[in-house]
Amino acid sequence: MDWLLVLAGFILLMAGGEIIVQGAVVIAGRMRVPPLLIGFTIVAIGTSLPELAVSLEAVAGGQPDLAVGGVMGSNVANVMLVLGTASMLGAASDPGIGVKRDAKAMMMASFALLGAVVLGSINQLFGASMLVCLVGYYGYSYLKSDDDDIKMEESWVPNKISLATIVTVVGGLFIWKGAEFLIQGATGIASDMGISEAVIGLSVVALGTSLPELAVTIVAGIRGQGGVAVGNILGSNMMNILGILGATAVIGGGISINPDFTERDIWVMLLTSGAIAAMLLNDREIGRRTGFAMVAGYFFYMAYLYL
Repeated sequence: MDWLLVLAGFILLMAGGEIIVQGAVVIAGRMRVPPLLIGFTIVAIGTSLPELAVSLEAVAGGQPDLAVGGVMGSNVANVMLVLGTASMLGAASDPGIGVKRDAKAMMMASFALLGAVVLGSINQLFGASMLVCLVGYYGYSYLKSDDDDIKMEESWVPNKISLATIVTVVGGLFIWKGAEFLIQGATGIASDMGISEAVIGLSVVALGTSLPELAVTIVAGIRGQGGVAVGNILGSNMMNILGILGATAVIGGGISINPDFTERDIWVMLLTSGAIAAMLLNDREIGRRTGFAMVAGYFFYMAYLYL
């Protein structure tokens, strides 16, 4: 049954990835905003829904390591596996004008998480301030969006914002349900193998909740929609930290953070996110060779966790 759930999860995630990308590019065209901004906001929120579900369930069940580890591991997977895959497909070559601004915002969110890990908790006030920062940045990004970066993309979705919104919501539901099936099956398999909760959060849950981003990125890469692909990665990482952990802290009454995360995993997240942000800020192309090295590095990290 666990393996059937994993298979069903993969199918729903890939279908949801196709649907949400097509709905998002139509919304971008109709609202006259760059695809990068849509990827950073609508698509990123949609693909981060599994992380929210996992984090809320984990904190409610007294498993904060699963929530925090899932976010850290998901951010590493987003950069190394998902963006690496996008680079191998050539989908990271033309991300859009606002990419530098978004890369800086992602790093600010990453340092905020570092502060929370050092302090050992995220209380409700800190969580609320994280949500306020996220919403504020979304508004700022919209006001700063450049008309010169708007590109009308082809899509099978009718060119009506009402239909595109419905399609995008349906894609998000597919992704949510697919991630739920995948995590349930993968966690069951990992538990049967005697793997610890922290490692499950950093690997199985993180990979499972990053598969929506991977699905969206593969679809966007195949269709040449680099703005959606790169914006989705940066936006998802920022959403994971400020939105997911912020909302979980507010709803769950705070999150306690295991000090063991300061020994390795928070630094791995900062290193991987920082390296990509530096490349984007310095206008260095993330080519296919770099993408291959990133994907290989991710699997090396997974092997290190288990060994």
